[in-house]
Amino acid sequence: MEDYILNDHNKEEFPPAHTAEHLLNQTMIRLFGCERSFNAHIERKKSKMSFHLDHKPSRQEEKEIETRMNELIGDDLPVTYEFVTRDELPEGIDPSRLPDDVSDTIRLVRIGDYDVCPCIGKHVRSTSQIGRFEMLGTNWDEHERSFRVRFKIV
Repeated sequence: MEDYILNDHNKEEFPPAHTAEHLLNQTMIRLFGCERSFNAHIERKKSKMSFHLDHKPSRQEEKEIETRMNELIGDDLPVTYEFVTRDELPEGIDPSRLPDDVSDTIRLVRIGDYDVCPCIGKHVRSTSQIGRFEMLGTNWDEHERSFRVRFKIV
């Protein structure tokens, strides 16, 4: 295998929660047609992610987020890596979200057929290693049209 020089990374992620972050991003995209989160704080004890949405999700939609997340975890999807150059980014990956000083080689993280995203963080080997996704609460900001999901992995 070739040695790739990637960007420095100053975080020590909790792999189950960090992998769940990828799943929640894609779940929100699929349920609400939004972009990936614009603000995320992922920790071992409690995490939060914020999304710009066109409406405040109903209680039923909130329940669907939690249900889908736990179904994906139960599906035991493999987490794999692939290296590409900036010019080879797959369709749907927004290069404007990459750091300005990003290396020429970019590591893509794939979770089954469900999600692909550039990332240099630590992940579990398959989604069944995440545990259970528990939604702790949500907040809706009408002015910003932003929806924050607070969750933990147990």
